[in-house]
Amino acid sequence: MMKVKLNYIHENPVRAGIVEEPAHFLYSSAADYADKKGIMEIDSLH
Repeated sequence: MMKVKLNYIHENPVRAGIVEEPAHFLYSSAADYADKKGIMEIDSLH
């Protein structure tokens, strides 16, 4: 269930046409879940 919610949140900037990939949105944790470094440190669930 948590993965479904995270995917929904991460896809919002893509649906809005702000970015092409979820990890490209500066203030999203999507980069961290794509094994890249985000601007903020998070405790991931994977």
